[in-house]
Amino acid sequence: MNSRSYASIAVLFICLIAVSLFYFYPNQKSITETDEKIGVIVTIVPQAEFVEKVGEDKVSVVILVPPGASPHTYEPTPSQMQKVAKAKIYAKVGSGIEFELAWMDKIIATNPDMLIIDCSENIELIDITSHYNEHELEIHEDQHFGKDPHIWTSPRNAKIMVENICNGLIEIDPSNKKYYAQNKAAYVNDLEETDRKLSNSFSKLKVRKFMVYHPTWGYLAKDYDLEQIPIEKEGKEPNIEGIAYLIDQAKGNNIKVIFATPEFQTDIAETIADEMGGTVVLVSPLEKDYINMLTKISDEIARSLN
Repeated sequence: MNSRSYASIAVLFICLIAVSLFYFYPNQKSITETDEKIGVIVTIVPQAEFVEKVGEDKVSVVILVPPGASPHTYEPTPSQMQKVAKAKIYAKVGSGIEFELAWMDKIIATNPDMLIIDCSENIELIDITSHYNEHELEIHEDQHFGKDPHIWTSPRNAKIMVENICNGLIEIDPSNKKYYAQNKAAYVNDLEETDRKLSNSFSKLKVRKFMVYHPTWGYLAKDYDLEQIPIEKEGKEPNIEGIAYLIDQAKGNNIKVIFATPEFQTDIAETIADEMGGTVVLVSPLEKDYINMLTKISDEIARSLN
């Protein structure tokens, strides 16, 4: 038998092995296919925790508005848009946050096949005007205040956001439905326990008004029958008369703490705090450890009002 015959037999033998493997293991995937994670884009840092708690090792999350940046002003980088082009899912906040209003159309155009999850679905949005005393507003006919976009600052809203994210993951990866549902249930249980702790903490307060620089905590205040008094209104700092009015409010309500976020300038907050004999406390609503963040701001508010 010549070398050509041996080669032909070898090729035939390899083909038979390949056919046998396909016949007996038709549903087996390659390591690359099996280990491939679902690319998920989110707008803000807390959403990354929501996705990772539900998806765990089956997801790879990219945050568009990085830690320390403001979702009201941030612009995505070219490298971030490249990651958007490869993702399977975009979980948007969906509540009218400026970043998404400015960039959502371009994000969708970059990856039209990407599933868009609206995390605000089934959440009742509150009006921004609910944060202000009627005497603080000078509303003109062409002025529109809109809805408060900071939906994630309420653990009750967070539960709904997590539910929406879970549904999206199941839509993309239905074979792991049970896995996602179990993870979601465990995290929702943690959120419900946090909600109970916050309810207990705030129920004991006699003073229920607290002052903030940016009106970030409206949903938290609504859930626990509190009232936030904001310094900034529609991105504008108060004039001299407005500052004087806020100082009078602080003194009248015995407010000694102003809550500000590191994503914004705090000069005006510090000026008002000095005039009322108080302090400025920095707490970011955009931290990754969501439950710890909520616990921290709630403890600070409760301590300031006691």
